[in-house]
Amino acid sequence: MLTNYLKLAVKVLARRKFFTFVSLFGISFTLAVLVLATALVDHAVAPFPPEVHQDRTLGVYFTELSGEHMRRNGGAGFKLLDGYLRDMPGVERMSIVSYPNGVYSYLNGTRIHSYVKRTDSEFWRIMRFEFVEGGPYTTGDLDAHRMVAVINEATRRKFFGGANAVGRSIEVGGQRFQVVGVVRDIPILRLVPFADVWVPYTTDRSDEYRREIVGDMMGLFLARSRADMPAISAEVASRVARVPTDDKGFDRVIAHAETLFDTAARVLTTGGDASVQAPGKRLWFVLATLALLFMLLPAVNLVNLNASRIMERASEIGVRKSFGASSRILVWQFLVENVALTLIGGAIGLAVSIWLLWLVNGSGLILYANLRLNYRIFLAGLGFAVFFGTMSGVYPAWRMSRLNPVQALKGASR
Repeated sequence: MLTNYLKLAVKVLARRKFFTFVSLFGISFTLAVLVLATALVDHAVAPFPPEVHQDRTLGVYFTELSGEHMRRNGGAGFKLLDGYLRDMPGVERMSIVSYPNGVYSYLNGTRIHSYVKRTDSEFWRIMRFEFVEGGPYTTGDLDAHRMVAVINEATRRKFFGGANAVGRSIEVGGQRFQVVGVVRDIPILRLVPFADVWVPYTTDRSDEYRREIVGDMMGLFLARSRADMPAISAEVASRVARVPTDDKGFDRVIAHAETLFDTAARVLTTGGDASVQAPGKRLWFVLATLALLFMLLPAVNLVNLNASRIMERASEIGVRKSFGASSRILVWQFLVENVALTLIGGAIGLAVSIWLLWLVNGSGLILYANLRLNYRIFLAGLGFAVFFGTMSGVYPAWRMSRLNPVQALKGASR
């Protein structure tokens, strides 16, 4: 019986091409945009390698000097991180890392742009990079101010044509480094680990960074367990509150140990106001509301289209009832049509989503992009569409199935 329903559903959908096209376009387009947006969010904040410990990692990503008449904000300064936030209870490892900085190199008359990140050796223990050559630099390299570097595969291709790079030298930003390791490319949206070249922060030409409260650094704190994270956040807040500003124009320092998502929420929803607490809740609410509204609009359109499609088939229903079709059979037929339509739209949406992700990954619009399909979100969106597609057919199908055959043959829908 189900096979017959499906065959009939396909014939009906093929006969009413306009309704079918609009419904399929709405379903597939909505699912494709939802998947692409989710992939971008996952690409930035989901726990993908090398950030495998993201569920127990906090960071001081944003710092503010505040005064009565002015504010200064930016990344954390080395003095704040190294001088006041070391040796905290509950922290397994701490790392001080700079934000990526764009520099230029020249090779055989060709200018090469690279992003350089200055780190300590703990950075390589918190992150889990995949090394294709060599390994990370060590605490000894950091203490001895050795000019060593880890590069990604893209940089190896630019400088060495893909040949082995370990032991060879590269000039980056006017400094020469010896390559000790090569890692896989990290997408630019992965703000914490991303770079083309990683070097010890002690190789900086100037030591001015050591005196900064607000600078271009971030502090990473790997908690021993997730249960320690609230205490670490509280301890950071307590210590930061006691940091002197060393500037008469400012009277306090504001910084939080929080997840990267919370920091992103702080920038997007508060304009970088460091005094706002728990900004991640705001962003989750905004994202959830936007996703709901984005899904609700095509769902309402789908309801209206399905209702219209069923109501205009009064004469067909009258003929079928005249030949003995029961109300239950008619209702099941319309429900099967709606579900089949939604599943076909979902299949098209899946194909379009995979194509869009492949297109973005290969376009170069996002450096080293590796967008992935989030099947859970896709299935949730498809389930949402199936639910509304089914519900949109229940009432009109039931009402039409209750019509008197004579009225239905006359085209009545009431």
